Amino acid sequence: MAHHGEHHYNLDQRFDFTASIKKSIMTVLVIGAVLLGIGVVMAMTGGHHEEGAEAGTHAFHWYERLYASLWVNNVFFTGISIVGVFFFAIQFAAQAGWSAPILRVMLSLGSWLPIAGVLMLATFFVANHDLFHWTHSYLFDKNDPQYDKIIDGKGAFFYWPMEKGTFPVFYIARMVIFFSFWVFFFTKFKQISAQEDQLGGSSHWFKMRSWSAFFLVFFAVSSSVSAWDWVMSIDTHWFSTLFGWYVFASWFVSGLSAITLIVLFLKGKGYLEMVNENHVHDLGKFVFGFSIFWTYLWFSQFLLIYYANIPEETVYFVERLESDIYGPFVFVNLGLNFFLPFLVLMTRDAKRHGVFLKLVCTILLVGHWIDFTLMVQPGTLGHNGGIGLLEVGMFLVYGSAVAFVVLGALAKRNLIAKNHPMLEESYNHHI
Repeated sequence: MAHHGEHHYNLDQRFDFTASIKKSIMTVLVIGAVLLGIGVVMAMTGGHHEEGAEAGTHAFHWYERLYASLWVNNVFFTGISIVGVFFFAIQFAAQAGWSAPILRVMLSLGSWLPIAGVLMLATFFVANHDLFHWTHSYLFDKNDPQYDKIIDGKGAFFYWPMEKGTFPVFYIARMVIFFSFWVFFFTKFKQISAQEDQLGGSSHWFKMRSWSAFFLVFFAVSSSVSAWDWVMSIDTHWFSTLFGWYVFASWFVSGLSAITLIVLFLKGKGYLEMVNENHVHDLGKFVFGFSIFWTYLWFSQFLLIYYANIPEETVYFVERLESDIYGPFVFVNLGLNFFLPFLVLMTRDAKRHGVFLKLVCTILLVGHWIDFTLMVQPGTLGHNGGIGLLEVGMFLVYGSAVAFVVLGALAKRNLIAKNHPMLEESYNHHI
């Protein structure tokens, strides 16, 4: 049943990853690489500021900025990738029909995951001492003047079953397990999708639904713990009980923005004729709603810490708000991720028209990348952070690499799940 009723759509459509699209992406990649190169040279020749976070004990090296930038982009793009798989799974768990024609777009984001896992592990092995204060063995030695009781107390979370300060087996194991399972579920979803295309019938939908349920349970735990591991552990003395939610919200808005941009891009190229203003409106509502959700979490975290005024909690915001470097970015962060999307997407029409959505989703991707930069830099670079050519270049290199991998994956199979039992419902979807 390729033709549903009287609608004649080409359901065997494939995205043609043309030479000109590849060329555009490669151009951005080259520009990014050039900026990154200039940024690195500038960092190398820019002199070493001897004013480290510990006032003079820590000499700053240019490569720390490179490592921090690698880490920010690893975490940011891993999040976008896993959110694609998460949002895909949600559609099945919620028995959603509206999203049937854009399921493949969501799932395609997951194709970055295997690469992300390798990059993440590699970066950790090269850069761990420069990124994570807790990796220094002297912190766990009671006879050392730099012994740190608080970090020693948390040591087992990183080093179990080894001795604290040796090799962080438990930490690395979590990273490997999370990525392995994420890739496993992603591959499973791809497999079932491919079978559904060939065989049809609703049995694949039910199969996908139960696999989605397993994935969502695993994701609930792994997304939170990875947020503690990869981001919160940078500021080892500080912790926030809603940090897992906060990172998830930042990831989710970024992932939704990426999905929306790809859908609009494909529509602009004449694909996905089934997708109409109603579907676009739904994506717009998600982006709008979760931008507000992110703001709510940002504010909850900030307000309670501000109001309680306990030094070990407020230090997190003090080193961001009262810094000449990070202070302005705190406001840029709120402006780009809340005020702009809120004001632009408030009306019904704005959520239905590509122009507004392309603008807002692009702003949000940059905004949430800044959000991650703000989470990582102060704890790793102290006064030596900021967003310069190095950071912008790295962002462009990663962004274009991800685009290349994702669009390449999209081109390999049918764009629309043609045997999805709810295509008809999606076609008649009006809001």
